[in-house]
Amino acid sequence: MATAKRARQRGGIDSLKSGALRVRVYTGLDPVTKRRRYISEVIPPGPNAGRLAEKARTRLLNQVDEQRNPRTGATVNHMLDKHFELFRGEPTTLETYRAYADNHIRRLIGNVKVGALDGTVFDSFYAELRRCREHCSGRKPAGHECKPLSASTIRQIHYILSGALKRAVRWRWISVSPIDQAEPPTPARPDPRPPSAEDAARLLNEAWKDPDWGSFVWLAMTTGARRGELCGLRWREVDLAQGVLTYRTSIAQQGGKTWEKDTKTHQQRRVALDAQTLEVLAEHRERCDTRAAMLEMAIDRDAFVFSLDPDSSGYIKPGTVTQRYDRMAARLGIETHLHSLRHYSATELIRAGVDVRTVAGRLGHAGGGATTLRVYTAWVAESDQRAAVGIGDRMPGRPAPPLTATERAKEDPQSPYEKIAAALRASIVAGELGAGDELPTVKQLAELHGVAVGTSHRAIALLNQWGLIEVTRGRRATVRRVN
Repeated sequence: MATAKRARQRGGIDSLKSGALRVRVYTGLDPVTKRRRYISEVIPPGPNAGRLAEKARTRLLNQVDEQRNPRTGATVNHMLDKHFELFRGEPTTLETYRAYADNHIRRLIGNVKVGALDGTVFDSFYAELRRCREHCSGRKPAGHECKPLSASTIRQIHYILSGALKRAVRWRWISVSPIDQAEPPTPARPDPRPPSAEDAARLLNEAWKDPDWGSFVWLAMTTGARRGELCGLRWREVDLAQGVLTYRTSIAQQGGKTWEKDTKTHQQRRVALDAQTLEVLAEHRERCDTRAAMLEMAIDRDAFVFSLDPDSSGYIKPGTVTQRYDRMAARLGIETHLHSLRHYSATELIRAGVDVRTVAGRLGHAGGGATTLRVYTAWVAESDQRAAVGIGDRMPGRPAPPLTATERAKEDPQSPYEKIAAALRASIVAGELGAGDELPTVKQLAELHGVAVGTSHRAIALLNQWGLIEVTRGRRATVRRVN
């Protein structure tokens, strides 16, 4: 009679040299590395070691069976799809989360069943993220260099999985969240790098070549606002009489799409302004009004403070100001970015002795100053008005306004008509041409200097603007008598 074939026993119990017993059970292939995985447990030596080892093997086998046959067949991909459908944050945040999921989570563990996730899977997953952000295989393509994901990015991926698995528990897909078994990288210490006082002065001097751009950079330095808040600032929120402005909204950008939204913390905040900043804003408003009036337009209360439209009806894009700032910094050879102006404002206020809670209020940090302390703890730590005075006193001096083209031509004539006018001015100043003397006719000047008659007309007009000659219709220009 044929004997029945005995089933192969699952799991093994090995004797160690110390007399202890090691229980080892196969759990399957690692979904990330594709290597065989085992779980084990060591039983100390003793008279009951054999019985305890059998109990341990049975318990470990049950754990493996529960992972292989979870309550649901849903995979990580299904969980992420449903999790993102229920997401209620900002569209830009959702877009970032989706990109992290597509590039990393779905590629490595997307097909793993939610019930099969455990600490071992997450350890392998995070190890792969630290190895190569492109997740290359053993054969590296030509020119490829493995670069790890940053610790902050891995932590964001960890938060995505944590939120999705908490929902999976509420959906009764799993009994407990296995993310608690994972060890995400520790958060990196904040390292704000504000520009030095010298670099800040150079940046401002360069920005002031365009007064509108200079006003934007100045306000970013003095108020520490985020770029989207500056782009969304409207004139109705600027009170020049009281010396206060209010940040209520922000401009968000995702690719080429932009929209107006709440501030990052969904709270408005009032920021006191120093005398120099009030002067900067008053001059900026005057320029805006002048440009609008030239086109028979007007700036209303809802107009944006910084705009490319003649009537300031539209906002500038955050990406545009970032690119312009980066190009400016590159021309000056300064390694910095626009957000560093926020750090500059914070660190200068703290150095001026302003309390951290007030600094946090000006920056719009939530948590009553906890974030500010954590980020700017490397810098030394009264009211909002004191903060305004403190930053105003520490701002680099504004450069002298640039010369107009009319005044510049006196010392640095460039075009032909400017050179003709400068030569005649030199003769008048030297006394070669006295009060009442007639100047050559425009035709004579044209022949003398080899230029068109129109160029001679412009030279005479420039001398008239300088107040050196008198021009009467039908008569030759004469040198003006100076008292």
